[in-house]
Amino acid sequence: MGDSPVTASNSDGSLQKMRVGLVTKEWHPHIYGGAGVHVKYLAQSLQQHINVDIHCFGEPRPDATGYQLSEVEEALNPAMQALITDAQIAANLDGVSLVHSHTWYANMAGHFAKTLYKIPHVITAHSLEPDRPWKEEQIGGGYRISSWAEKTAYESADAIIAVSQGMRRDVLKAYPNLNPEKVHAILNGIDTDIYYPQSDPELLSRLGVKGPYAIFVGRITRQKGLVHLLRAWKKVDKNFGLVLCAGSPDEPGIAAEVEEAIKELQAERDNVIWVSKMAPQADVIALLSGADLFLCPSIYEPLGIVNLEAMACETAVLASDVGGIPEVVADGITGELIHYTGEAAPFEAAFTERINALMGNRDLLRKYGEAGRVRAMDQFSWDAIALETIALYRSLL
Repeated sequence: MGDSPVTASNSDGSLQKMRVGLVTKEWHPHIYGGAGVHVKYLAQSLQQHINVDIHCFGEPRPDATGYQLSEVEEALNPAMQALITDAQIAANLDGVSLVHSHTWYANMAGHFAKTLYKIPHVITAHSLEPDRPWKEEQIGGGYRISSWAEKTAYESADAIIAVSQGMRRDVLKAYPNLNPEKVHAILNGIDTDIYYPQSDPELLSRLGVKGPYAIFVGRITRQKGLVHLLRAWKKVDKNFGLVLCAGSPDEPGIAAEVEEAIKELQAERDNVIWVSKMAPQADVIALLSGADLFLCPSIYEPLGIVNLEAMACETAVLASDVGGIPEVVADGITGELIHYTGEAAPFEAAFTERINALMGNRDLLRKYGEAGRVRAMDQFSWDAIALETIALYRSLL
């Protein structure tokens, strides 16, 4: 079956000969979303077993080939910029055994390379354009181009990896012409040697964090549901603080809406802290570890790797039940889930009620947090995920 687990073997020595071209928009130090985090750790784990060449958007990096645009090209619609970059990348993929692209930005590089060099193309589905109509706010008519690019690449790909079973169902729903046998569920992972409980009282003091607090970590985009959380927080007990690690807005409209909502809360409370710039990983880990509750109000989420990060830091999670989140957050064991029907008011009211209840029950939060770290360690190893991915590669060669 397309969603059956697979494992790698090197009995014939073929892993040493395999060379994969991994194509991504995000690569450190410019990682701003879950897809970028996924690519970083997947690449590191893959490189323990096979040869992996990283091709990324932007300036060259010590460990990746970067592709920069001219000043004229940078003035184009973002979707056009992506296609130009994809063409540049594809020109340098001759000689790899297989190309593996991540997100629609990079998918056409894989599609072009497959067509030019007759090599397999694997796509990891981190999100789907048909399920994100608000992207038109972000890139205007480019959304029609990104939708075309994704559909074209998906329907010709040799295999598609969905980061959750929920995402696999979404892929098949969005693109019904796909052969289900080509769509495989291989979950995201977490490095629990990096993400583990770590305190930093000086950081909390410097940011002005005091008393018990909940935390949100994510980009400012419609799908992350931050506006819903900010509305819900208006009726949360004022003794509970809120830390928002929220930046990289998709477009000016959502940026202004979020900023206004945060300022309204800060006018009434002195314990709402907004970290608007990309925080260092160590600071995020410390803030997650110090929090009593992690909040994930996403209205669209293929998996939600940040929930895994919070769980690994032994922090309880309160999240929506969309997409692949229920495959990560075990309801009533590592945290709790709020049902999202598409209606804002009941969703926000439910978040308010559960935040107040959970923040007032420290024993339950501690229990959820401890169970979350155990689950992250036991079920979301990056090495196991890399071996599953390599086995899929081998099946295509």
